[in-house]
Amino acid sequence: FGSRLKLHCLTLVYNSRRHRGKMSKMYTRFVQPGRLALLTYGPCEGKMATIVDIVDQKHVVVDGPESVTGVKRHMMPIKRLSLTDFKCNVRRGIREKGLKKALTKDDIMKKWSETSWAKKLQAKKNRADLTDFDRFKLMVAKKKRSALVKKSLKKK
Repeated sequence: FGSRLKLHCLTLVYNSRRHRGKMSKMYTRFVQPGRLALLTYGPCEGKMATIVDIVDQKHVVVDGPESVTGVKRHMMPIKRLSLTDFKCNVRRGIREKGLKKALTKDDIMKKWSETSWAKKLQAKKNRADLTDFDRFKLMVAKKKRSALVKKSLKKK
């Protein structure tokens, strides 16, 4: 039994050394100050915020800043955040003024709005904001388009 345990431990050590390079490439979005995140729950759901400080293993302090994204500085659980690829180089616990300056310097919010993720969220928001008459006009336009497509396919 003892020799099997030694063999198992040696196998674990060998495998961890063999895959060391691959493991570091597995994750690219880390919880760190300056990381842009999408809030997925609460009154600010759907808004962007920047991680400013790490409280413990499950909580962080986020800040919009409020003048840019509408999110005030507050503490929230990490599980209610979706991390993005964008990060600005800021120190831990940076004030709102410095954070705003860093975000505008790197054009982080502009880069975010150009991503497909942000475009999908905007399209979803636009659909939710449609009035009844707008939905009716959209239905009529789709019917016209489909009739044109059918007509053009019949000719061939």
